Amino acid sequence: QVQLVESGGGLVQAGGSLRLSCVASGRTFSSYGMGWFRQAPGKEREFVAHITGSGGSTYYADSVKGRFTVSRDNAKSTMYLQMNSLKPEDTAVYYCARGRGAGAGTWSSTYAYWGQGTQVTVSS
Repeated sequence: QVQLVESGGGLVQAGGSLRLSCVASGRTFSSYGMGWFRQAPGKEREFVAHITGSGGSTYYADSVKGRFTVSRDNAKSTMYLQMNSLKPEDTAVYYCARGRGAGAGTWSSTYAYWGQGTQVTVSS
């Protein structure tokens, strides 16, 4: 069973930065695309960013493009989300997810495993 554990969330002022981490169990981390999603109170879960298994390709939601950067260290079985210029509307629980193959997508149905989430709160 694959386990994903997120960390790095917290409270930050608007304009600040946070770096989220997602550590995955298992030996085949590099074989799978990974993604970040978020869910704000009263809203549906939404796609944030994804990265292919090799790390060679990334994709972002328009709302975070230019502010967030997704990366991964396959030797450490870890994916990161560097979040800069944070806005109050970025407040949400952030989830990492492992895809079903080496590619990655924007639909939650393309992901097989999910972490428990980490809270990010941006104050104005």
